[in-house]
Amino acid sequence: MSNIREVARLAGVSVATVSRTLKSPERVLPETREKVNAAVEQAGYRPNLMAVQFRSRRTGNLVILVPKIANTFFARVISGAQQAAQASGYRLLLCDTQGREDIEQEFAALVYAHQADGVIQLRASDPFVSLPPGTDALPLVNACEVVKDAPYPTISLDNRAAARAMTEHLLSLGHHRIGIIKGPRSSPLTLDRVAGYEDALRHAGIAIDPGLICHGDFTLSAGYEGAGVMLGLAERPSALFCENDEMAIGALKRIKQMGLRVPEDISLVGFDDIPFAAYCDPPLTTISQPAEAFGQTAVEMLIARIENKPVAQQHVLLPFELTLRGSTAPVASERTPTPR
Repeated sequence: MSNIREVARLAGVSVATVSRTLKSPERVLPETREKVNAAVEQAGYRPNLMAVQFRSRRTGNLVILVPKIANTFFARVISGAQQAAQASGYRLLLCDTQGREDIEQEFAALVYAHQADGVIQLRASDPFVSLPPGTDALPLVNACEVVKDAPYPTISLDNRAAARAMTEHLLSLGHHRIGIIKGPRSSPLTLDRVAGYEDALRHAGIAIDPGLICHGDFTLSAGYEGAGVMLGLAERPSALFCENDEMAIGALKRIKQMGLRVPEDISLVGFDDIPFAAYCDPPLTTISQPAEAFGQTAVEMLIARIENKPVAQQHVLLPFELTLRGSTAPVASERTPTPR
């Protein structure tokens, strides 16, 4: 194994600079960091991590708690987090929790045991609640689905405003019977998106019809089953708003199986803008979220907390965009007849 002096020689810098790059990369110029990292790779140098951790009292490990790793949106969040962690000299420890508090708490305890430096939680739950009373606050950042009025940094989207914007788009096309397939009952995302949907209807003077609100769980099967319920109504909706793209894709399959066309017979919209949304037939109108930015921002805020640096904003609200594609059209009764 090569030593640190060999790395310094190959990079053309001092031993102290190599040490500083490995221990605190944020304190080194990017071009110097690149030279040192390249020299480390070329020399095959592996520092004594235990000694580094002992001196710095840091492990270089960040835990990210993911409710469902198979979810395409979370995969993009993880990608952004991984890139940001690697750029700052940290490692990302990924935990697929399936939304279970016991698993979240088990992995969050790695910070308490000095095996990790901080936690990113992607669900509205505090993973440190089970720590012994009197324990100092540990580095935690909550992203995507967040705890309201949390005492720690959060990164979220204005889901209520986004759902209202989507519902207003459907209203502008003449749709007055708009069905909605919700996410999990306890999810803050579900509550906010339903609230935005109801805000738009009330503003348009349309009464809320409980029969047009269907429970789901953000899965393909929930969209498939929910669409079946909606299309089985005596007076079916002319538009269907699914609270995420996976449910919308499931709904699209059910709609086609029932012999209906999108958007000619029913308009269909989703939420998230996962990669598959643009490749549906027809392509899906949806709300675009900056998924990678959730992960990147969460890592940057967590590292700032770990390294006792000021955080400019405790609660970050990321922007959304209404992405219009081929799955929406004016309601059939208001379309201009095609000339014969």
